[in-house]
Amino acid sequence: MSNTAKSLVVASAVAAALAAAATTPVAAQSKEKCYGVSLAGQNDCAAGPGTTCAGTSVTDYQGNAWTLVDAGSCEGMELPQMADGTARMGSLDALERDIPA
Repeated sequence: MSNTAKSLVVASAVAAALAAAATTPVAAQSKEKCYGVSLAGQNDCAAGPGTTCAGTSVTDYQGNAWTLVDAGSCEGMELPQMADGTARMGSLDALERDIPA
C-alpha cells in the first residue's frame, strides 16, 4: 500500500472518530432519567438497596428504578393505574411507590 493510501485511511479513521464523538454529547443531552416507568428487570440503573444496577429491578414500575427516556417525556408517560386506582406517573426523582418488600 502506498504512503498516500495509508494517509487516506488514517485520515478517514480520524474523521470518523471525530464525527462519532461530536454526536454523542447531543444524544446524551436529549435523554433524562425517569423513575418508576420500567418493567421488572428492564431498568437502566438505580433499583434501590440490595440491587446492583441495570436490569435488577424486581417490580414493574418500581419507584426507585430509572430508565433513560427522551427529555421532556418522563412526567407525561401513560402508565397503568396502581392497584388502588390512582394514577401512576413517571418522575424525575426517585419515588416511594411499587418498592418490593
